[in-house]
Amino acid sequence: MEATQPTQRPASGRRQRHGEIKDALRDLRLQLTALNHQVSRRVEIRDADLDCLDVIDRQGPLSPTSLARQTGIHPATLTGVLDRLERGGFVFRDRAAGGDRRGVVIRSLRTRVAEMYRLYAGMNRAIDRVCDGYQEAELALVAEFLRRMSEIGATATAELAAGDDPH
Repeated sequence: MEATQPTQRPASGRRQRHGEIKDALRDLRLQLTALNHQVSRRVEIRDADLDCLDVIDRQGPLSPTSLARQTGIHPATLTGVLDRLERGGFVFRDRAAGGDRRGVVIRSLRTRVAEMYRLYAGMNRAIDRVCDGYQEAELALVAEFLRRMSEIGATATAELAAGDDPH
């Protein structure tokens, strides 16, 4: 379901909708940041540690290099993050087969991660209730929109990290 690109400047009403969407995405980011801060406070880890844990749990197991690339965290800083997560019982470093001590993958520990995800249960139930009010095709459109927003966010991040000027 590919949206067509307008060939001319958006009309004033359409431009207003664009602004409303951008504002809503910014508001959502702020609310999710506040929620994540409360979750990280409850499980006694830092906000950046929570972000790394989420990536490890969803994408893992991962090498530290891959995790650093996906989160944009400098490898030296990531070592401290992983140390804290390991001490907290959220992850463990699994040495690669063959005895190469440099080959490590990071795996999440289900017990602690499940404890953390329980803190999101209220938000997840509320999301389910909102989604229940939409038709299947509408949900597909929303999911597609959010995936595309995530992709352009990743592109913008990569451009900034590379020092490219987006203009």
